[in-house]
Amino acid sequence: MTSEAEILFEARNGLGIITLNRPKALNSLSTDMCAQMDQALINWAGDDAIKAVIIRGAGEKAFCAGGDVKTLAENSPEDHHLATEFFRTEYVMNSRIYHFPKPYIALLDGITMGGGVGVSVHGSHRIITEKTLFAMPESAIGLIPDVGGGYFMPRLPGKLGLYLGLTGARLRGADILYAGIGTSYMASAKLDDLIDALVAAEIKDVQDVDQVISAFAEDPGEASLDEFRDLIDAAFGEVTLEAVLDHLDAIDHPWAEKTLATLNKMSPVSMKVIIEQILQGAELEFDDVMKMEYRIVSHIVSYQSDFYEGVRAVLIDKDQNPTWNPPTVEEVTDEMVMAHFAPLGDKELIL
Repeated sequence: MTSEAEILFEARNGLGIITLNRPKALNSLSTDMCAQMDQALINWAGDDAIKAVIIRGAGEKAFCAGGDVKTLAENSPEDHHLATEFFRTEYVMNSRIYHFPKPYIALLDGITMGGGVGVSVHGSHRIITEKTLFAMPESAIGLIPDVGGGYFMPRLPGKLGLYLGLTGARLRGADILYAGIGTSYMASAKLDDLIDALVAAEIKDVQDVDQVISAFAEDPGEASLDEFRDLIDAAFGEVTLEAVLDHLDAIDHPWAEKTLATLNKMSPVSMKVIIEQILQGAELEFDDVMKMEYRIVSHIVSYQSDFYEGVRAVLIDKDQNPTWNPPTVEEVTDEMVMAHFAPLGDKELIL
């Protein structure tokens, strides 16, 4: 292993360890990292000596802040093959995690967003710490909460999935457990000891992993989301985006006012596509969701969409002032939305 590699692989006494190794880039994923990780999971799934897999991020700040969308957006719609290649490679790897036949333990110690959610939430164990910051903030850059967001979000309690997908709300600690995104909480300082304990344990199944984790797990306290749960379920239980916005506008509550202000900053096209993504995803099997999301992102990067403007405003120029097209929710037609779900012919995602 060399410290310069973007992703590191190690086998220790039956435990496969993946380290995302781009700390200066908050461990954001490249196409090559996704391809290497996919191949490692193929190898370890078929290796009887490997009993479980751990994935972690290097550095102090992030588990994985997402895919390297800034690099992808620097290519124009006329030359978007690097973007579709990235998404294809990433989604194949996400599916590999979902179907992985052994315990898969993600250590979400720090920023966990977008692609970082994709390499963690589909595994059997998601360990969070006091440093974990979860979000799916894609509506702010004209994208969708992909990497299987269309599968796990509608399966979260109540309407939390649609709330998180539309607003990009940031969760910590107890709220991540409350939403069902994390499975256990412990102090960041305990993670190295946890890894050592898992290496030392005789792991035969998921229950053996559960037993080791339980020795380190702590109570993160009360979930603040619970206070607003009824408001979330009522507002985000509306059928259309317009109805969600009207519902929030009618509520005399600081949470509703803040949430409405957040939504008014997001890409109108993205928000309507996200609603359709989550509605369809609720009825689909995992691999079919990934194929649907690949259709969506392939269409998004193929024209001068809000994605390019969103990345410019948030990640490149950082003026935080995107000019959305169209600029209002009312101007986004059903035809515009459903065009993102159109089949891709011979360019469909194959899993």
